[in-house]
Amino acid sequence: MLSSRETALLSAEAADAKKAFDILILDLRGLTYITDYFVICSGGSTTQAGAVADWIGQTMAQAGIRPDHIEGQAEAHWVLMDYGDVVVHIFEVQTRAYYALEKIWGDAPRVPAPEKAGLPAL
Repeated sequence: MLSSRETALLSAEAADAKKAFDILILDLRGLTYITDYFVICSGGSTTQAGAVADWIGQTMAQAGIRPDHIEGQAEAHWVLMDYGDVVVHIFEVQTRAYYALEKIWGDAPRVPAPEKAGLPAL
């Protein structure tokens, strides 16, 4: 079983594999009881955001991790994938700029991206 940090890193790697960009992992431990980590990323279009969400879902399922809940997959402007201790947010660019989660959670420490953490690519 993966730790919440490993789960966050795995979902970020999966997003990167589908060419998501501006991938950010926020460590929310100690700031909220809602979740341990947010993984936030962008797709250049709703089509790409949907493809990123699909690939993250497949990657996580292969690791034996199932979401508690998924929202927004049909429209794909903002897909939220709730894995309990990790919540993944996949945004279309304009929607991400509008909601600015990284600003709302600006006090949260940032976790190095997977390639910077020395993890192998998927």
